[in-house]
Amino acid sequence: MTCSAIAATGLRKSFDSHVVLDGVDLDVAAGSIFALLGPNGAGKTTMVQILATLIGADGGEASVFGHDVAREPEAVRAEIGVTGQFSAVDNLLTGRENLILMADLRHLGRVEGRRRATELLERFDLVDAADRAAATYSGGMRRRLDLAMTLVGDPRIIFLDEPTTGLDPRSRHTMWEIIRDLVAGGVTVFLTTQYLDEADHLADRIAVLDDGVLVAAGTPDELKWLVGGGHIRLQFARPDELEAAAGALAGAVRDDTALALKVPSDGSLQSLRAVLDRLDRDAIAVDDLSVHTPDLDDVFLALTGRSTA
Repeated sequence: MTCSAIAATGLRKSFDSHVVLDGVDLDVAAGSIFALLGPNGAGKTTMVQILATLIGADGGEASVFGHDVAREPEAVRAEIGVTGQFSAVDNLLTGRENLILMADLRHLGRVEGRRRATELLERFDLVDAADRAAATYSGGMRRRLDLAMTLVGDPRIIFLDEPTTGLDPRSRHTMWEIIRDLVAGGVTVFLTTQYLDEADHLADRIAVLDDGVLVAAGTPDELKWLVGGGHIRLQFARPDELEAAAGALAGAVRDDTALALKVPSDGSLQSLRAVLDRLDRDAIAVDDLSVHTPDLDDVFLALTGRSTA
């Protein structure tokens, strides 16, 4: 049985009269990547702050590896690392000095702290830049150093808030590989991001928060099929082929101008095969075919009524 790294029940939080979290339940499996999505102001940051013991909840309960965040904050802090959207790197220090500073704050001791700094510099491909001021680092290098600083204390859970904001595509994919490697090593990652493709590529499970309420949770595929809209698009060269296909395929939606047909589909191989078999049986020629499945943008729009743009 997979144990829970994070469990929350009925979490509530208000600032004055504004309700930010309204009875949120979460269950994050150990050794997984969990993504919390939602529009700006949905309550994502507040959720992370409560779980990281930075602020208290007004109601409900939450635990990290069995430690209650309200009653055992020190035990929770020993289990977690937090990498915020804005870098904690000190520009005046070198990469190595930033890591040693974190080791000192963790009371690792001089020898162990320097050993840990050297290990992380190698792990994050920062050895060549180790003794340069962090101010000279590129955005991707700074983000890697920031995450390395979070790992100095060897946390079992890492909260990543917008980890790839502002990074170029190559640096984004490098960060994704680092996150996957961390999870392969047993770390649990709690991710908040505005990049839906990032959540789709990385997350084992996703929860969508809107106006402080959890509106959906599941695997990426479960959420996509929750909103529906999958279809097979058939393109024809002649109107008579479109006419014949429209008569043969129940539920299809035709576009006479484009000489195209949309056939509802669950995206499975069986669904595609059934359409092709029917076309073949009736000797109907198809000029082009494509399979369209819902993506997380469709999910986000359907559940929150807003796009991420």
